[in-house]
Amino acid sequence: MLVKVYGSAISGINATTVCVEVSVEQGVGFFLVGLPDNAVKESYQRVSSALQSFGYKIPGKRIIINMAPADIRKEGSSYDLPIAIGILAASEQIALNYNISEYLIMGELSLDGSLQPIKGVLPIALEAKKQGFKAFILPKTNAQEAAIVQGVDVYGVENILEVINYFNNSASLEKTKIDSEKIFQKDLERYEFDFTDVKGQENVKRGMEIAAAGSHNVILIGPPGSGKTMLAKRLPSILPPLSLEESLETTKIHSVAGKMRKNTPLVSIRPFRSPHHTISDVALVGGGAIPQPGEISLSHNGVLFLDELPEFKRNVLEVLRQPMEERDITISRSKQAVSYPASFMLVAAMNPCPCGFYNHPSVDCTCSTSSVKKYLNKISGPLLDRIDLHIEVVPVPFKDLSEKREGEKSSTIRQRVVVARQIQQERFKNYENIHCNAQMTSKMLKEYCSLTESGMQLLKRAMETLGLSARAYDRILKVSRTIADLDQSKNIENHHLSQAIGYRSLDRETWGI
Repeated sequence: MLVKVYGSAISGINATTVCVEVSVEQGVGFFLVGLPDNAVKESYQRVSSALQSFGYKIPGKRIIINMAPADIRKEGSSYDLPIAIGILAASEQIALNYNISEYLIMGELSLDGSLQPIKGVLPIALEAKKQGFKAFILPKTNAQEAAIVQGVDVYGVENILEVINYFNNSASLEKTKIDSEKIFQKDLERYEFDFTDVKGQENVKRGMEIAAAGSHNVILIGPPGSGKTMLAKRLPSILPPLSLEESLETTKIHSVAGKMRKNTPLVSIRPFRSPHHTISDVALVGGGAIPQPGEISLSHNGVLFLDELPEFKRNVLEVLRQPMEERDITISRSKQAVSYPASFMLVAAMNPCPCGFYNHPSVDCTCSTSSVKKYLNKISGPLLDRIDLHIEVVPVPFKDLSEKREGEKSSTIRQRVVVARQIQQERFKNYENIHCNAQMTSKMLKEYCSLTESGMQLLKRAMETLGLSARAYDRILKVSRTIADLDQSKNIENHHLSQAIGYRSLDRETWGI
């Protein structure tokens, strides 16, 4: 008897429907075809033990399982449940009182028949809805994540016996229902860190506000203990709240990577990723034998924080250059190529020299001029060009630290950022995939970043004095446009331009001498 059970395969952050065809006939042997990987091939032992736990068994006949389409590689252990149900149905051990072709079934089996959580549930549920499946049966742990998708019934089960009894019509399954809008709104304003904790550093906080308003990349440079990491961790709290569309896209990436937190079906706050400086280039951008999202994709719609930037391997930093411009990453392997979104804000922090105390007001630097230059040269010029704001962070004086008055709250700063972003959304409403000033193309700069004659002269002097590149020229215009938006100014004034030029400190040829 031939039975068709439907599952799904993940490619990038999208899913493709897989038909698991099970044929049980006279003869001997177990054949699994359709480009399965080792984890899928090992399903025989898991399925056999799971069925025995509840009094069922794999029949001693010729069993052929084909996973179509056969040219797509099937990876992982989440096909255990559809294979097991297919074998039971094809060998007539279950009655199938329901049309099994209307159900999409996924789940990894333990030896005792219980179900383990799987990856990529949200994209699978979206594909199930797109393909018109009636219901999605999956492990109970993943049910809330799948239930975010409206239009397909979601049944979370704890073991295979519940599925068997359901198709035998001897028991019912409880439909998982959630209020996705309520869950989305629940944590939207919840942040662990707040700018009110930051004493002093008003100029740095202003720079972070500008970065948030235009989604600009930023580097913080200053001695140890000056507050670089503290400031970076608070940046997500002043970014605009995620839209539901952004939240779903971010959730898809984290779901595919298996990074979803327990009982958290939706990513509703902007990600903040802070990898250690020993990270490899593959872990940062994604890849591997089985391509997986890297840190730059996990920080999509959020912040990627690289602390102690010069300590990262140079080849690791250089792979950031293309994703920072294109805002996605394509990973190519011999048999497949997958793309992951990578629209992130890069926030980097570094000491000004090996000892960390260059330009410190009270501690002498022990480094020679050449060692300072050598240390700064670990960061390549092309990478620095792609960082819009270079902010010098100085130690906070004691009088500021001892003040009892709290600093400005993140919620107050966020209100100004949201207003600036709304101006940008209105400006770019006719452009696809352009939402903020940092994403403007060179052609758009001519239209939206026009300068007065005196402004052009000011920028010309800065370019010649600092030896800036054409890319740095573009970055200055983008930042000045953002500063003007924060002031709700239609035109870029000279003081907006001067402030933007002031944030190119690492471009100065005399820095570190």
